[in-house]
Amino acid sequence: MTIIELIKQPWPWYIAGPLIGLIAPALLLIGNKSFGISASLRHTCAILIPSNISFFKYNWKREMWNMVFVLGILIGGIIASVYLANPNSIIINPALKADLSNYGITEINGLLPTQLFSWESLLTLRGFIMMVVGGFLVGFGVSYAGGCTSGHAILGISNLQWPSVVATCCFMIGGFAVVNLIMPYILSL
Repeated sequence: MTIIELIKQPWPWYIAGPLIGLIAPALLLIGNKSFGISASLRHTCAILIPSNISFFKYNWKREMWNMVFVLGILIGGIIASVYLANPNSIIINPALKADLSNYGITEINGLLPTQLFSWESLLTLRGFIMMVVGGFLVGFGVSYAGGCTSGHAILGISNLQWPSVVATCCFMIGGFAVVNLIMPYILSL
């Protein structure tokens, strides 16, 4: 098996997880930088919208490394999807397919149900709630929690920060509650 074929295969959690987990200490050791993606939106706004909003008045040039990091993620994602995509179809648990079909979701493109995540579905009540309202709630939650799930769960917990442990537990409880209590109602719309 060539290296390219190896890269194209899905990696098990016990390899991918530790590799992702090693990013946080590597950034801390190499450049004393904190891993987190959500701050890059603030940096982008500070760069593109130089206004009198106090939230965007800070030395964003010190954080340019974060913008380069995000650009690398974007370029890496494009390279991976164009050149390194696994040609095999993604295996989805039959029980999940059965649950989704009960809500009328039968078309799945990769991992995304097209009845939920497409331009056509955006114009439906269910699609609007899933994409626009859900996106707003995620953005609000990231701002309110002082960081995103990856920042808190990977960096915060690895730094033994109690607020990150609490935030990650709240993310998980909130996710379980939404999937089990709210999502069935939204999917039935």
